[in-house]
Amino acid sequence: MFQTRTGIEGECTLRIVIVGAGEVGFSVARSLSQDGHDIIVVEENPDRAAKVESELDVMVVRGNGARPGVLEKAGLTGSSPAEMLIACTNRDEVNILACWIAKKLGVKRVLARAVGLEFTDTDMWGRDLGIDALISPERSVAREVENLLETQGAIHSTEVDEKVGIYAFFVTEESRACGIPLIDLRAKYPSLVTIIAYIQRGEKGFIPGANDTLMPGDLCYTFCYLDQIQEISELYQPRSRKKLKRVLIVGGGKVGFQTAELLQKRIQGIDVKLIDSDREKCRKISNELSRVTVLWGDGADEELLIQEGIASAGGFVAATENDEVNLMLAVLAKTLGARKTISVIRRKSYMKLARILPIDAIVNRNEALSSVIISAVRYPGHASTLTILDQIGAETLQITVPPGSQAIGLTLKELKLPRGSLICLVRRTKPDGSDEIFIPTGNASLMANDRAIVFATLAVIEKTLEALGVSSL
Repeated sequence: MFQTRTGIEGECTLRIVIVGAGEVGFSVARSLSQDGHDIIVVEENPDRAAKVESELDVMVVRGNGARPGVLEKAGLTGSSPAEMLIACTNRDEVNILACWIAKKLGVKRVLARAVGLEFTDTDMWGRDLGIDALISPERSVAREVENLLETQGAIHSTEVDEKVGIYAFFVTEESRACGIPLIDLRAKYPSLVTIIAYIQRGEKGFIPGANDTLMPGDLCYTFCYLDQIQEISELYQPRSRKKLKRVLIVGGGKVGFQTAELLQKRIQGIDVKLIDSDREKCRKISNELSRVTVLWGDGADEELLIQEGIASAGGFVAATENDEVNLMLAVLAKTLGARKTISVIRRKSYMKLARILPIDAIVNRNEALSSVIISAVRYPGHASTLTILDQIGAETLQITVPPGSQAIGLTLKELKLPRGSLICLVRRTKPDGSDEIFIPTGNASLMANDRAIVFATLAVIEKTLEALGVSSL
């Protein structure tokens, strides 16, 4: 039996305690409550607790989530104890202690947000503390930002495998892909291995069929090999293929630091400049990142940005702790000539501004964290390669084809998955023990124990799993 999106049948319903009702905790509580789980939220702040009580159908316990008495009151003990605890406050000591107490009280699974990067540098901390998962959104956000900078035409980027990612591109009028049925497009460019998973056209979105065509202005979500991303970007936006030579980053916090570190490691000879108003932070970053130019100053200072080469910058990243400032900085950088601007935010409501403001991409760091947490609950054991795309109401998840599945031996054409779903990637272990990884065509077939990346809208994900013979995740 597996979880549905409209509710979870009897034995699949979990009692889950969520410690912390900030942006992340609230989002997680709302999503898991909608999935049909029994949710108890622990929150010390009276305003946040009141917001949860008024807007969500969940139980609220007011108090410090790192106190044994408060957690017992939240249902970690008794005749029907909670089966999972998720600690997602912005304080590591609270999250870690809450998880440790929960384990001592017999809770089966505990997940914790890790604010300090040192806790996720190795799996030692989580393992030694008995925490099933220590999750840091900063690392995944920095990786997404770095991918977006390298792939100039993309406005969304997520790696789903070490060889494959999903990218979102706007299709320009100059695109060579316009007006060609997708089945013919693949034949015209046989060396480009890609699957167009979703097309957003104006206010409507759909998973395309073989005879659908791309139009200028379409937002196209594409699965492709990472080593072909530049060629694919150029297919949708012919003028996008430019070497990334200079990047300016404003904000020396965890995301800014991680992005700068990735850029200096991955791109030889790149000019990375990081600006922050905290002198001591600048000194520390300068000591740790030898090939990054660290500047003490105001990232909104127009003269400073011009002096440091904003007009010739291939990328600009606004990663301060203030959402509004980041949006303003990205707009300013665009007006000063930066080729691609990225704003890192926390508030989900600001994501819709991407189509209004002259900003190339907006990345939500809280959404990254909540997606990982929700994934770990919905699909335990398969969360490492799962992505939740809230903006289009879809998920990508990894499944293992069980022996005896009715899908074995059928081509994907014959399998006839529900419209709104497709298989984007297959990893197969060969007799010699090595892995074969490929993006399948309609003539490909599945074998027992194949690990497949499946893309599906929320409306059809249950039927898709049934068709693949997956009864439990």
